[in-house]
Amino acid sequence: MNTQNRLIITPIGNILLQAKDNKICSLKLSYRYENIANDYSEILLETEKQLKEYFLGKRKNFNIPILLEGTVFEKSVWQATRKITYGKTKTYQEIARDIGKEKAFRAVGNALGKNPLPIIIPCHRVVSKNGLGGFSAPIHIKHYLIEFERKTLSIFDSIKNY
Repeated sequence: MNTQNRLIITPIGNILLQAKDNKICSLKLSYRYENIANDYSEILLETEKQLKEYFLGKRKNFNIPILLEGTVFEKSVWQATRKITYGKTKTYQEIARDIGKEKAFRAVGNALGKNPLPIIIPCHRVVSKNGLGGFSAPIHIKHYLIEFERKTLSIFDSIKNY
């Protein structure tokens, strides 16, 4: 099946969504577009809806079918990364430990650099023990996403305690 595309505008810039076989396979941040024909498949529209909910602070986890292409190691890193709680962070070393490869923290960073679905697989939540670390998009986007999640949690905690 051909790849379907949908360009959406978000608070962090343009995002190009791509789907194959009714599954999301790619999410490209800070996408500069030229002549992208928007497709209106159910999976693309649902992903757009869930991303909008995320940016409104209403969604903490994504519930969409995804298609991941990568090595067994990369997929294990991405799966461990999906388990990081909204608004929290883990270090590359903690992810390496989570997948049973304690010394492979650099390889974890490389796998996250190849993450085809940032935000959905929240690699922005993985940081260096000395700071933010790398990201597959400009670093200011990683910083924005981490702070956005923390502030959203803080706001909702304040409302609950009111």
